[in-house]
Amino acid sequence: MLVNAVTELFKIKYPIVQGGMVWVSGYKLAAAVSNAGGLGLIGSGSMYPDRLREHIQKCKKATDKPFGVNVPMLYPNIEEVMQIIVEEGVQIVFTSAGNPKLWTPFLKKHGITVVHVVSSVKFALKAQEAGVDAVVAEGFEAGGHNGREETTTLTLIPMVKEKIKIPLLAAGGIATGRGMLAALCLGADGVQIGSRFAASIESSAHIDFKKRVVLTEEGDTMLTLKEIAPVRMIKNEMYEEIVALRQANGSVQDLKNLLGKRRLKKGMFEGDLVEGILEIGQIAGLIHAIETSEEIITAIMDEYTKIKGELLQEKFTF
Repeated sequence: MLVNAVTELFKIKYPIVQGGMVWVSGYKLAAAVSNAGGLGLIGSGSMYPDRLREHIQKCKKATDKPFGVNVPMLYPNIEEVMQIIVEEGVQIVFTSAGNPKLWTPFLKKHGITVVHVVSSVKFALKAQEAGVDAVVAEGFEAGGHNGREETTTLTLIPMVKEKIKIPLLAAGGIATGRGMLAALCLGADGVQIGSRFAASIESSAHIDFKKRVVLTEEGDTMLTLKEIAPVRMIKNEMYEEIVALRQANGSVQDLKNLLGKRRLKKGMFEGDLVEGILEIGQIAGLIHAIETSEEIITAIMDEYTKIKGELLQEKFTF
C-alpha cells in the first residue's frame, strides 16, 4: 500500500487511476482495476445514458471497491448523464473537455468527489477555483484528445504543482513503474494511465486494436486534427487520408465529413485497422503484451518499488 493524498482521497490501495477512455473503458475494465487496488473509471463518452446506467449497475456488482465515471462535458446528454450518476450513487466523477464551473457545484452538492482533466497551468487554476478535489494534468504524449499547448508531461507536472494546492495526478506517457516514480518525483500525487489499460484483457476494445497497440513502436503515433481538436492516433491508412486532406488545404468541414462515419468506434471497438481511427499514446512503444489489469498494476508497483529502493540505496551515481 502507498499512502498519500490520492489514495486517501479515493480510498484506494495504489495511486493509479485508469483513464476513462471511449470505446475502451466499460464496467469490466473499471471493476478489474478497482479490484486490483487502483481506481477504475467507466468512460461515459461512448455510451448512451441508459447504457451508462447499465454499466454503473454492473460495476457495483463486480466490485466492492471505489470506482468512478469519466464525463466529457461536451456530451450532448450531459444533464441526463449527471442525473444518472447521482441516482446510481456514484461517488467519484472525472470531468473533461469543458468548463469545470458548469457541473462541479452540482456534483459536490451531492457529496461526489470531483476531478477535472487539464492540459495547462491556466486550466488547472480554473479547475481549482471551481472547487474540484483534484486535477489530472495530461501531457502532450497522451493518446486521444490532447491539449493545444503541446506541453509535455515532464514540464507540465512541476509547473502545475507549483501553482495549485489540491492533489495532482499526472497523465500522458506513463505506463510503467519507472514512469510512475518519475511523475511522483516531478510533484504528482498519483498517475492516470490510459494506453496500457486500453490494451488490457478487460478492455472493451477490439482484440485486433489491442494487437496493433502491442506492435506499435516509437514514432508510430502522431498528433493531428488540430483544426478541430488535437488527437493522437496510430499512423494508419485513415491517418494518411487526414494528412492528405490537410495538405490539400481541405476545410474544417471537409475534415468533419471525412471523420463523420463513426471512425473511432470503427477502429477501436470494431477493429477496422484501415478505415478506423486508432487512438493511443506515445507510450504504446513500451506495451509489449495484452495483460490483465491485475498483472499491469502488479508490474507497475513492483517496478516502482524496485527502482525507488535502488535510488534510496544510492545504487546510481549522480
